[in-house]
Parts: sequence; structure tokens; C-alpha cells
Amino acid sequence: MKSLVIRNLVTIADLEVVRKLEALIWSLEDSVPVNQTVAAVKNGGLVIGAFLTDKLVGFQYSFPGYDGEKIYLCSHSLGIHPDFQKMGIGEKLKLAQKTVAIEKGYDLITWTYDPLETVNGYLNLHKLGAVCSTYLENAYGEMDDNLNAGIPTDRFLVEWKIKEQREVAGSYQPAPKISTLEHIQHDDVLFVPVPGNFQELKRDHFSHAQKWRARTREIFTYYFRLGYSVVDLIKDHDVDRQYLYVLKKG
Repeated sequence: MKSLVIRNLVTIADLEVVRKLEALIWSLEDSVPVNQTVAAVKNGGLVIGAFLTDKLVGFQYSFPGYDGEKIYLCSHSLGIHPDFQKMGIGEKLKLAQKTVAIEKGYDLITWTYDPLETVNGYLNLHKLGAVCSTYLENAYGEMDDNLNAGIPTDRFLVEWKIKEQREVAGSYQPAPKISTLEHIQHDDVLFVPVPGNFQELKRDHFSHAQKWRARTREIFTYYFRLGYSVVDLIKDHDVDRQYLYVLKKG
């Protein structure tokens, strides 16, 4: 990993290589056309690549967003070559994205991810310090790829304030675990358990995976309406292969 090189990509040749990697990770149909990424990087967007001995092993693609009040950077996709996953490349790409975004004048990056995918959640919340107070139900409609088939594409919309320092990893006092709305609590800090092996659940116990989706959707939408935010994801030391989202009020 010492030979990993991360750089901003702007040429058509580089962006064509990015699309090939996208097609390998997902599919050609789900990859972004080069004419789109070219237009994005010329108009405030960015594509960042991670290279090992001149081989592209990961990328991150973002474009400008606007909500009627504020301009921000919308982080659309991050992909790692299947042979190079779980090596910390995703975190390095996000930190490089932060640096380039600040250079371009942004102070906020947003993106979505499936709250039941705890590897993504741990990076986004625990390591990077993003927060979430918005739950999107079936954000992308029905998808038939390996990760999403048969399950509503619910997503967290996270916000990463890249010019602010936020203490993330810390010790939390014991707090109520909310696994159903029958366990409603209104403490300042709450824990919401989620499985650490969601894709295995989908494969081996599909009905259980569906129940996790429905149950967590109910819980998060309820507490977000009350003004809670998700500020961290930590391991549950009481239950094997389970994680806890940390919700804070205000």
C-alpha cells in the first residue's frame, strides 16, 4: 500500500479507465458515461483515482449539488476493485476528496448509503465524522443487482462538514437499545442495533433481512422526526456480529 498513488483525474483517457472499473464492479449499465464525467469535472465536479503500479484500483466521483439555498458537493459513487477491497483504499479516497473539495471552495459533501451496510456506515460516521438526520425510503426504486435485489433501496443521506473538526470515536454511557417501536425511549442518546452481515442474511435468511429493513426504517424515520441525528456507528460488544447506531437528540 506504500506505492498507492491517489490523484485527481481530468483526461478523457483516465475517465474511460474509470468507467471500465465501474463496469467491472457493478455493470456497464450502472456505470457513468464518460461524456457525463467529463462535463462534471469541467463544472465543479471531480473524479479521484487510486493507483497501484499504474493500475486503477479505486475511484470516487462527485458533482456539484444545489438545494435552493446552498451549493455543496454531491458524492455520487465510490468503487474499489474486488481484488483490493478491505485495504483502506475507500477511506484514503474520501480524505483525498475532502482535500480537493476544500481547494475548490466547498465546505459540505453529501451522499447516500444503505444503513444496513455497516462497512460503509463505519467509514462514513465513525471514521470520517459525517452525520445523518434524513432517511430516504426506497431512494432508487427497485434494483436487481446483487446488493439490492428484492429489498427496498432505503438510504441514509449523510452530511460531511469538511471544514469542521468533530470528535467521533468516544465512549458512550449505557443507553437504551431500540430494536422496535415497542421500545420507544426519549433519552438524549439511544442505540439502534443493526446486523453486521446483512448480505449474508439476504442470502441465507431472506425474510430476516426484509424484517431488518422494515424495522429499522420505522425506527429511524420516527426518531429523525423528533430531531435526533445519527452521529456514530460502533460495535455491539454484547451481541456477536452486531453494530449499534448512536442517535443523539438535537
